[in-house]
Amino acid sequence: MRLKKGAVSALAIVLALLTAGCRTQTDGQPADEPAHGDKVTIKMMHLWPEAGAPGQHGIVDSIIEEYQTAHPGVTVKLEVLDNEQYKAKIRVLSAVNELPDVGLTWAAGYLQPFVEGGLFTPLDDLLQGELKDSFVAGTTEAYAIHGSTYALPLEFNIAPIYYNKALFRKYGLEAPATYAEFRNVVEKLAASGVAPVALGNQDRWTGSMWYMYMADRIAGSQALSDAIGGRISFADPGLVQAARNVQDLVDAGAFNAGFNGLSNDEAKARFLSGQAAMYMVGTWELPNFTTNQDIPQDFRDNVGFFKFPTVEGGKGNIDGWVGGPGVGLFVAENSDVKEEAKSFVEYFVKRWGERSVADAGVIPATKVDTAAVKLPQLYIDLLDEMNKATSVTLFADVQMKPGAAETHLNQIQALFGKAVTPEAFAAEHDKIAQAGQ
Repeated sequence: MRLKKGAVSALAIVLALLTAGCRTQTDGQPADEPAHGDKVTIKMMHLWPEAGAPGQHGIVDSIIEEYQTAHPGVTVKLEVLDNEQYKAKIRVLSAVNELPDVGLTWAAGYLQPFVEGGLFTPLDDLLQGELKDSFVAGTTEAYAIHGSTYALPLEFNIAPIYYNKALFRKYGLEAPATYAEFRNVVEKLAASGVAPVALGNQDRWTGSMWYMYMADRIAGSQALSDAIGGRISFADPGLVQAARNVQDLVDAGAFNAGFNGLSNDEAKARFLSGQAAMYMVGTWELPNFTTNQDIPQDFRDNVGFFKFPTVEGGKGNIDGWVGGPGVGLFVAENSDVKEEAKSFVEYFVKRWGERSVADAGVIPATKVDTAAVKLPQLYIDLLDEMNKATSVTLFADVQMKPGAAETHLNQIQALFGKAVTPEAFAAEHDKIAQAGQ
């Protein structure tokens, strides 16, 4: 799932402090301290409660059971929180340097303060062992700060444009490969009274993906990455043209009415109900398009995808993707059982990669042999696309520092709402980059 950035409220911090003091585990008992001799206790926190993420929860429990059976002297003590509780508590624990031995983190901008605070230990040695060459290109790099890797990714997502094949057939349309073809699809659907694209831009990161792809196809992945990283100006002609193209799509009626006031979940509902023909979102939604029995089979049978189209004269490659890793495992720098924790992380990542797709519908950050796993065709096709990707540009708001990310997201909403010009959009991004926020 995407990480939604934002400040932790004072109430959340107080609650987290209260819970941090007792280090409560899922069984309601205090965590044991690591024993001496051959007995070792590894403390782990994760954010997949059984009620909200049964697939992931079950995999974690199973991997721990396997590991403890293979390593009789090791006990893994778990604490499980939901997503928001986890984010609040991990920040509080980091403030007093009492992180669990193993926990989950996000990449890039989220990761940086923990690394700069000396809280996570480097895991580069694990990339030279059993896990060497196991990861999808571009995944571990998102967890690298100052040349060292501080977490190993578990999940990986790319964002295709899903489409309703039945609606496309009804209106005589084919999946577009070029932007000109895409504009033609938009115009025909809009003229027929069908919302071409489901978009819930109240959440803002949804619109960011559209801008990022447009920028990638016009200016190229390197220019997009350099602008997000503050190395070049957003006033680059290709990046400004990408902003113009976004507003051109708005003018063409590409998105459902009221998109800036709708959440992503509300937009998704329109796609699932056949009220919109296309929907861009990460591959974390694949279960809804393949195996979720609550979604009508007829709809699931008619979901396809296509890559964001190329733009004539643009520098981008159609095999370049917007996406990146989800959560990854860290080991605390001050852990009393650091080497044992690293060994557990190495084992966990390997087993997670072998089981996550089939058992939870989650695409792992490690490479998947699609011939060896029984999966719906949509999974296989997207996994094959991942393996041949020429670039994967991490979601802009995840890459950026918190202040810059908030400015970017606000400007995305303003761009789609035509409250700013493409030039002003670029200028606001440059202003925050120069401020170093």
